[in-house]
This record gives sequence, C-alpha cells and structure tokens, in this order.
Amino acid sequence: MAVALVAAAAVAAAWTGWSWYSAAHDDDAAFARSRDTVLAAGEQAVQNLNTLDHAHVAAGLAVWEQSTTGDLHDELVQGRSAFEKQVQQAQTVSTAKVLSGAVTDLDDRTGKADVMVALQITVQAPKAKPAVKESRLLGEMTRTAAGWKLSALGDAPLGDSAATSTDTAPATATPTPTTTAGH
Repeated sequence: MAVALVAAAAVAAAWTGWSWYSAAHDDDAAFARSRDTVLAAGEQAVQNLNTLDHAHVAAGLAVWEQSTTGDLHDELVQGRSAFEKQVQQAQTVSTAKVLSGAVTDLDDRTGKADVMVALQITVQAPKAKPAVKESRLLGEMTRTAAGWKLSALGDAPLGDSAATSTDTAPATATPTPTTTAGH
C-alpha cells in the first residue's frame, strides 16, 4: 500500500512538473508576454505624445522623442523648435489618461506591431474651462535596442460613432502629433 502511494505521488509530481515546464516554455505563453510588453509600451508612448505642459515643454518634448523611433521620431526632432514656440505661446497644458488599449497586430519575428489606444485628453488653456475629449489612436510599434517604441501615430476611424462625437477641444489646444509616418 505504501509503495502504491509513493508511486502515485511520484507520478503526480512528475506530471505537475512537466505541465508547469510545458506551460512556461509554450510558444503561446511567450507570445502573450510579448503582446503584453507591446501593449504597455504602446499605451505609455501614446499617452506621452498627448501630454505636454507649456511650462516644461522642453522636458515634455524630450519624453516624446524618447518614446518614438523612425520617421515619427525624425519628424518630432525636425519640428521641435517651431512646435515648442507654438505651445509656449498657447500656454496650454495637455494631459492624457489611457482608457483602454489593444494590440491589433504583432509580428514578433520582424519586431513590428500595431496598437489601438483610447484616451481621455484634457487641455487647459489660460482663462478657459478645461476641454475634455476622448480620442482613439492607432500606433505602429517598432522593437529597438531600447525596447518597443512608437514609429507612427494617427487617428483611428470612428465609424458610426463620429455622428455622436463630443469633441470640445478649443482652437488653442496643444496640437497632437497625429502623423502617419511609416504607414
């Protein structure tokens, strides 16, 4: 009887160990980890590119540049001085909050991915009520030596919901870099 219990325990332990090892080294699990990494980087990058304070514009634009790569990064660097002056003149503070996000495509072999991020963007202009707007953006992510970075960003199509848009951003709002570089 004791030998049978020991044998059953050994078989159960071996099965449990094999199951754990298989799950930990499963391609699906690795893909899920990659997807989660891309999503976190994409949401943060999109949030970064929709957050800017005129009082700290140089630091904010440095974060924008650190969050991007490729053509989008080049466009931000080339237009930095003009954009910095525009934001300082408008004296706006834009803050973004991620509402939801999803990876819509991921090719881990080539280091390319697409994300969709829904944001709530609040723009505060001097002597005005804060303007709150919800926005859906599509971003292209590229894996770099420093991790996943945003290589393109643009508005997501709204479809039927466009007729019920509550876009209340004032004309003095901080422009959002919605370029489709790389697409």
